[in-house]
Amino acid sequence: MIDVVEFGLGQELYAMDIQLAREIVEMMPITHIPRAQDYIAGIMNLRGEITTVIDLKRLIQIPGASGDNQKIIVLVAEATGGSNLGIIVDDVHSVIRVAEDDIELMDEGIASGVHAFVKGIIKLARDEDDRKQADGGGRQGAGLILWVDIKKILDDLVRNSRA
Repeated sequence: MIDVVEFGLGQELYAMDIQLAREIVEMMPITHIPRAQDYIAGIMNLRGEITTVIDLKRLIQIPGASGDNQKIIVLVAEATGGSNLGIIVDDVHSVIRVAEDDIELMDEGIASGVHAFVKGIIKLARDEDDRKQADGGGRQGAGLILWVDIKKILDDLVRNSRA
């Protein structure tokens, strides 16, 4: 079993490894950084720690307006090379436990650009999906969640910034 944080970006559901998340905080004031890349929302003061905030939607080019329920997932230092870093998502739904049988891993042959940030597709059990629909869980699509490889995205950012 694998524990993931399920969150929304645009009209789709995404997930990331729970061990990469240090905490989830409500949206707070962010100071814009002039001339920064467009995916860098800015910096925030999180209990005395200056934390860089990345807009994940912009970074992985997800279209659509952001809602009123945005959250910031603050990442563990091990995932960010020691930096204080948070990512903005449209909403955080829950932490879910997924059986490895319910995950279809991505390979480079499926879609050339997608494997750069998607580890796999999580197929929700039909009864769980139906239950969440009835509970107003806000689910879109057919019970599929894109499992995002946050560590790989960040490693690519660091590698590209040094190039």
